[in-house]
Amino acid sequence: MTSPSARPVRRIIGFGGGGFTATERDGPLEDYVVSMIEAAAPRICLLPTAGGDCEQQIQRFQLAFRARGCEPSHVSLFRLGEQPIDLREHLLAQDAIYVGGGSLLNLMAIWRAHGLDAILREAWEAGIVLCGVSAGSMCWFEYGITSSYGPPAPVAGLGLLPGSNSVHFDTQPHRRLVFREQVAAGLAAGFGADDGVGLRFDGTTLAEVVTARRGGQAWRVEMRRGEVVETPLLPTVLPGASTDESTVSIAEFRADRHRRRAAGGR
Repeated sequence: MTSPSARPVRRIIGFGGGGFTATERDGPLEDYVVSMIEAAAPRICLLPTAGGDCEQQIQRFQLAFRARGCEPSHVSLFRLGEQPIDLREHLLAQDAIYVGGGSLLNLMAIWRAHGLDAILREAWEAGIVLCGVSAGSMCWFEYGITSSYGPPAPVAGLGLLPGSNSVHFDTQPHRRLVFREQVAAGLAAGFGADDGVGLRFDGTTLAEVVTARRGGQAWRVEMRRGEVVETPLLPTVLPGASTDESTVSIAEFRADRHRRRAAGGR
């Protein structure tokens, strides 16, 4: 029988925005993910479901992690008819699973239809590092504040981590405001993060906050004495962190994807 001390570390890393899909200046975030994996040539799989299995996102992921000595792969749930794969076998063979940004609402519906909610919990329990950006951060919590409906609103996630999460705190102030309103109305307390900022959980405990952008911040958002309070969480500035704030936002990423689809591409 396995002793409690031998249990694998259950680790989740959520980024508030940015990363390989936004700007090369966020490279320290990818370096941080790799540093959390013990394997010499980590196997890391992208789940680009939230972005509709966008080919651009897949290609950027492949370039970013291959350059870091990893063995990257991806699973396109929208293309399983053309590219059949044993989802459980493939995902449980990884050292890390990375979830891309996009629509949290659609992500959760499609994952549940394919049974990925159960598979990802199994991966977490097995010690496979789970990580992601934007929707790929919120999906691990009980709730995330998504703009999938248009106006920001809470959507249930996998619930591996207790509480709630909201992203793009610095670039989408309306989402931040809705998060505060929802917490005031009874939504479970949680965490907010700027673009370029990561929250690392060991088990279900926040172990570290990191940033690839100097000045990046995260907050604990909760009710105290009848008021919503945002408590700053001091981040560790990652090696190579940038002071340049120019980024490609998720909104711009989506607009580019729509333009390419209208032109007949993916």
